[in-house]
Amino acid sequence: MSVRLDRLLANLGYGSRRDVQAMITGDDVVLDGAPVRKIDAKVEATPDLPERLFVEGQPVDPPPPLSLILHKPLGVVCSHREPGRSVYELFPRRWRARQPVLSSIGRLDGDTTGLLLVTDDGGLLHRIISPKNHVAKRYHATLARPIEGHEASLFAAGALMLDGEDKPLAPAHLEILSATTAWLTITEGRYHQVRRMFAAVGNHVEALHRDRIGGLDLPEDLEPGRYRLLSQADLAAVFTVPATT
Repeated sequence: MSVRLDRLLANLGYGSRRDVQAMITGDDVVLDGAPVRKIDAKVEATPDLPERLFVEGQPVDPPPPLSLILHKPLGVVCSHREPGRSVYELFPRRWRARQPVLSSIGRLDGDTTGLLLVTDDGGLLHRIISPKNHVAKRYHATLARPIEGHEASLFAAGALMLDGEDKPLAPAHLEILSATTAWLTITEGRYHQVRRMFAAVGNHVEALHRDRIGGLDLPEDLEPGRYRLLSQADLAAVFTVPATT
């Protein structure tokens, strides 16, 4: 799709339309090896644009739709409104002005680490979080007290009620690793669900880490606070049911 270059760069957060036009007339925007000098120039917003378009000597940010896989570190939140440092501060500052805006696909609380997907594609976001698609999420939980042994069957039964709710949880899979550690795989995303599930059986989650969404694992080489583009293979894996679940 062909769009005006100044509008595209403004929507990517590089500045106002006037700011971007000044960059263009100042030879700071280079397309296919040549400076762009016409402020009404148009460009095809294709996925390979960062290989062809440079702004102030750097590859342009990917155009929409942009989807990312992030290793969320401890102590950052997934909301623009919550107090404290936000996951959006881990990205380039200009990304906060992107249109459409970036949003996390579901949330991890400040005390939970691990795999987080971020996108500006509303259709993809709703496809992943929709309960009818049953996209599983796996968490590694470290608990304050030993697991008693009945929790796995209780979680799998699909009858557990959380405090303050009137609908039972969907069946969840618990794999016990040790007396105080376990994998828990859920297909819903209720508020603080994993912590509340263990609280319902008299336990307390001391540490929580999500390592998988669908069949997509958190890459071992992706350090906390780092991110990368979500590839088509990654996206396909999200909607793949892993053999272990």
